[in-house]
Amino acid sequence: MLPSIPSGAPGHGAKSVVREVRAYLAGAGVDFGEKASSNWMNGRIAGPLTHFPEYRESKLSWGRDVLGSVVVEVEVASGEVGIGVSTGGPPACWIIENHFARLLEGRQAGEIDVLWDVMWRASLYYGRKGIAIHALSAIDLALWDLKGKMRGEPVFATLNNRARKELPLYATTPRPDLAQGMGFVGGKMPLIYGPADGDEGFALNLKLAEQMRSRTGGEFFLAYDAWLALDVEYARRLVPALAERGFWFLEDFLIPDDYAGFSDIKRRCPPGFHIATGEHEYTAYGFKLLIENQCCDIIQPDVTWCGGLTELLRIEASAEAGGVRLIPHASSVYAYHFMMGRPDLPFGEFVNASDDGASIVPMYGPLFTNEPLPEGGVVRLSSDPGFGVELNPKLRLSRPFLH
Repeated sequence: MLPSIPSGAPGHGAKSVVREVRAYLAGAGVDFGEKASSNWMNGRIAGPLTHFPEYRESKLSWGRDVLGSVVVEVEVASGEVGIGVSTGGPPACWIIENHFARLLEGRQAGEIDVLWDVMWRASLYYGRKGIAIHALSAIDLALWDLKGKMRGEPVFATLNNRARKELPLYATTPRPDLAQGMGFVGGKMPLIYGPADGDEGFALNLKLAEQMRSRTGGEFFLAYDAWLALDVEYARRLVPALAERGFWFLEDFLIPDDYAGFSDIKRRCPPGFHIATGEHEYTAYGFKLLIENQCCDIIQPDVTWCGGLTELLRIEASAEAGGVRLIPHASSVYAYHFMMGRPDLPFGEFVNASDDGASIVPMYGPLFTNEPLPEGGVVRLSSDPGFGVELNPKLRLSRPFLH
């Protein structure tokens, strides 16, 4: 466990006592921000239900957007407010307001590691993975935001004062060729067809891979995100075929708990090809299983889901000890601050949430007034305190539960 902040440090004292924890709903969409049904994220993409014909054409058909986004505010006695986000909808809001709030209110906001441990242990009997950890993650990020604001420094400076000035990014997009023209270092496409689509779908996946490789050339890296859609047999066929076409990695292609399956595919990988996963893994305990079972070359914790920044730091330590590369999954400004303070991490991920991947739009939609966006394939952060983002006052947030 990380050491607590000593008494007298910023974030410690009467002014930094947590006065109230508030949880709001911010619309639908697991990627923060409602999207049109025509958006590429809502279209035909291989997923965990696409072996059922009735759920094959759209992710919306099986409720990927059903929970919605959660915004947490942690206010201390001085009136300063920290902001964190995650997903989990009304269930996460209920956990925050009716369980976690009582564990934080009246305690020191600066004791982030202690508060994390209290929330995690208190929810072990129903939590450990999923919505409870999403709720915990949002609170943890709000506490880090608050810590930076009370210290008068950005979170990246709190983590490491030798932060780089800009962070290169790759784009998750249906159009890697367009992303290359925007200056990104690589492009990750959604896999369109899964095992239920048979040999014809397999061939179409490879045809798209060949098209994008021919359009982008050899220096621009390419990857496929199969989003929990495949089985081991299909992956055994797909990996060498992608390697032959100059792809760099395949991501999240099995259900998250199939550690043996991931390990099997990693052992069979051709030289230079990589296995990536972890977007749907939780806490350092889950990532320890991925690392010890040699499931992947790249772990991809999402800081808004895995347990927040506090837990991401522990996951980072496990990755370093296990010789596995860490490249966070998405999460925009919250991940950027972590990576900006770590010059050894090669690049971050930008999820292009525009309808067709042809323009740059905020990942969180209208949630913030000043979400940092990439320019020329790199992102630069302001020196504003905390994570440096402000909630959009025009956005209609709802608070479904009061404690």
